[in-house]
Amino acid sequence: MAKPVRKAVLPVAGLGTRVLPVGKTTPKNLLNVVDRPILSYIVEEARAAGIEHMVFIVSRGQGAIEDYFDSIPEIENALSAKGKVEILEDLRRDLPQPGQMSFIRQMAPLGLGHAVWCARHVIGDEPFAVMLPDMLMQASPPALVQAVAAYEKTGGNIVVVEPAPEGETHKYGIVALDGRDGRLNRMTGMVEKPPLGTEPSNLFISGRYILQPEIFNILETQERGAGGEIQLTDGMFNLMKTQDFHALEYEGTTYDCGDKLGLLRANVAFALARPDLADAARQAIKALL
Repeated sequence: MAKPVRKAVLPVAGLGTRVLPVGKTTPKNLLNVVDRPILSYIVEEARAAGIEHMVFIVSRGQGAIEDYFDSIPEIENALSAKGKVEILEDLRRDLPQPGQMSFIRQMAPLGLGHAVWCARHVIGDEPFAVMLPDMLMQASPPALVQAVAAYEKTGGNIVVVEPAPEGETHKYGIVALDGRDGRLNRMTGMVEKPPLGTEPSNLFISGRYILQPEIFNILETQERGAGGEIQLTDGMFNLMKTQDFHALEYEGTTYDCGDKLGLLRANVAFALARPDLADAARQAIKALL
């Protein structure tokens, strides 16, 4: 029986260059989608999947992320005194219990693989999830819940994937499969940005993973890859030589919130999915169009 997935790594140390200039003052993962920061949705997804401990990999100037997941007595006391119970409960729902979150400083921007490696001492000898907060996934059940369910069937390592837009496989990391039957299939390889016509499938690596802890030993000695960074995909490729990997084509829609238009699409989609806002949001969008 596979060990349970209890911990998740959330690499949030990126500079957010694609959303500048707002990224100068606000960490990109705290940008709003409707009335909540992106990270609020990611944490909610993690909790739905049974994650008990979240490890944020942060960089200098991102203290606002830690502050968001802390209580603010002045605001809470004011809301309580005014009887604004619903707002108070909404404010508190993101707060962790003591010890449920860790914040680790990535001292230099050395890539996603390095960011994951920074969490090694907190993760220990356990399987763990990696959640890329830029990638906001609208799904029911949530994307990581689907990934954990797949992991419980197969064990090993799970990579969440989805179909690339027509003619755009050359822009992504594409998985190679040992046959394709349904949404969960064994992987045989990964190709980063293959030339058009050479791609092994149309499925690209999205923003959720479940990995075994042996990845840390690989990342520790791994040479820098594309962009002069320690790439997680390179580490997974090496781990695949000794462990099983399965690709899960999840059911849902992904919004790249590290991109200005992706963030706009996410705001529209999540507003339209809110029972309390959907009608008014639809009318506002129609009026603008």
